[in-house]
Amino acid sequence: GGDDKEKISVTFVNKDGTEKTIRVPVGMSMLEAAHENDIELEGACEGSLACSTCHVIVMDVKDYNKLEDPTDEENDMLDLAFGLTETLQVACKTILYYGMEGVLIHCAILCKSL
Repeated sequence: GGDDKEKISVTFVNKDGTEKTIRVPVGMSMLEAAHENDIELEGACEGSLACSTCHVIVMDVKDYNKLEDPTDEENDMLDLAFGLTETLQVACKTILYYGMEGVLIHCAILCKSL
């Protein structure tokens, strides 16, 4: 079945600086991987690309350069993200694949008012 998919290791850096390395199936989005592994990463629009709350920072520019270029729609959402950097990605539309083995992903949690 579909559970036999190949997996890769990715590491998420939480907002407190702690790291969590997980094994995820190739073809899964970064957002799905985070949610399925209890990693705090918001996704207010549930992956419909109507917000930028699931934005993440790919820590190594070499890993970032392996990704497909963001679409115009993704770039529009990223322009609204808190803490804009050159290696920012919308996690709901960033699909993990073999070449991303060992990628380091920083969860760029939006500041929330208390």
